[in-house]
Amino acid sequence: MRKGVSKLRKWVYNQHLSLFTQTFAMNHAMDFFEACRRNDLQTVKQLYEQDTSVIGMADMRGFTPLILAVYNEAPDVVDFLIYKGADVHAQDASGNTALMGVCFKGYKNIAQKLLNAGVDVNQRNANGATALTFAATFGQLQIAEWLLQKGADVHIQDSRGKSPLHHAYIQENDAMITLLEGYITK
Repeated sequence: MRKGVSKLRKWVYNQHLSLFTQTFAMNHAMDFFEACRRNDLQTVKQLYEQDTSVIGMADMRGFTPLILAVYNEAPDVVDFLIYKGADVHAQDASGNTALMGVCFKGYKNIAQKLLNAGVDVNQRNANGATALTFAATFGQLQIAEWLLQKGADVHIQDSRGKSPLHHAYIQENDAMITLLEGYITK
């Protein structure tokens, strides 16, 4: 009977330890994500040194630390995360990437950082849209030009059959239309 009690006690202890470890890891990740949102580079560095795996984690919406830093215009943290090897191709639950985020938001300095890090400019989200689709839709002319210079395909259509040029026409953005038409192969 004594052996049974010690096995039970050991099992309960291990379950408690496992729960504690999971809770600590979750809190650590949440703190890291919040520091990425705030562009708090000092805290990001401290938390990263405690657990380097946090760089590849994602929250419930699929947002990685890099995606959060990009969406919240945290350039210092973006630099650090890229330097430490964050996946620049990671996608959130909708398939959106950090590059798509800057094309929506218009953060030119961060767009340059991602382009210099070698992102795939033709990566598609769950709706088939690319970063160029976002740039065309949201009127980010300079970013669209950089994407095209890096090889963005002006012909890729989203799941509704619309190319970036279609989106520029919908937005009645003459400058974007002119830019995109200049890259159409005849």
